Amino acid sequence: MHAGRRWYLIGWDVDRQDWRTYRVDRLEPRTPTGPRFTPRTPPEPDLSGYTSRAISTSAYRYQARFTLHVDAETAADRISPTTGTVEPIDDHRCTLRTGSHSLDELAIYVTTMGFDFQVDEPAELIDHIRTLTARLAAATP
Repeated sequence: MHAGRRWYLIGWDVDRQDWRTYRVDRLEPRTPTGPRFTPRTPPEPDLSGYTSRAISTSAYRYQARFTLHVDAETAADRISPTTGTVEPIDDHRCTLRTGSHSLDELAIYVTTMGFDFQVDEPAELIDHIRTLTARLAAATP
């Protein structure tokens, strides 16, 4: 999969005994190429979606899910696949899944998109946004 300026490869990690997403520019060829591989069933049918989630959400401490009050096509025009995944709910709403190591970054990111939204998870982010809301309200006399 190509995302941003990078190419990604999904492969079975024999040491971890699990599927993994690799950045192609970080791979180093081995010579000789090593043993032959054993074909496996992919981790899910939508490998593009799997890769997008792996690089935009799974690698982070906080995985967030938002309901955006905008159609999925409009949201996808503003959200890079390296930042989050967008899934339609209906003609007027979609789900955004994204991740970060910081609750502040998640709050700022979703707020500055220009769409109305609802925080679905994690609970820590809901509490954090309530705290930020009170702080911002107090700062504006």
